[in-house]
Amino acid sequence: MKENETKNPWTTLERTEIYENPWIKVTEHQVLNPAGNEGIYGLVHFKNIAIGIVPLDEDHNTWLVGQYRYALGRYSWEIPEGGCLIGKETKLEAAQRELKEETGLEAKEWTEIMEMHLSNSVTDEVGYVFVAKNLTKGIAQPEDTEELKLKKIPFETALEMCMRGEITDSLTLLALFKTKLLMEQGVL
Repeated sequence: MKENETKNPWTTLERTEIYENPWIKVTEHQVLNPAGNEGIYGLVHFKNIAIGIVPLDEDHNTWLVGQYRYALGRYSWEIPEGGCLIGKETKLEAAQRELKEETGLEAKEWTEIMEMHLSNSVTDEVGYVFVAKNLTKGIAQPEDTEELKLKKIPFETALEMCMRGEITDSLTLLALFKTKLLMEQGVL
């Protein structure tokens, strides 16, 4: 990278913690922006890493999880996803736990396919996506904050749902399209 691509043009004058709970911390930053003007920048720090899993069986079926998303005020179909407890488990351990909790599935083959920043204009949230293959079925064990519906569908049907706007979750959209690209390239 060139120096001008890595140099921070922002100056932080002061930080004030506004709110904190077990999942996030909100901080208000008094700043000088790149033009040298004073301003305020709000930052949401996530205490967990986002994890998404694309389960694929031998017939190229996948599983979607449906749930009502409080922040959106609407229902959402997504790949199995959740949080990795930083310092308490690895990304892979979190992916294995989340897949089992939400779907009951366990996988013998795991491939990490991407790292992504989910909303980098206001958060530092980072997400990782795995493809899980060689699956065995068990019993789902969702958390008490989750009322989930599970849907097993052909992978291509999930992509069609994305194209029709029936899936809007960013982690899911990117995970499914990257998985499709890797399948076409013969990587998966």
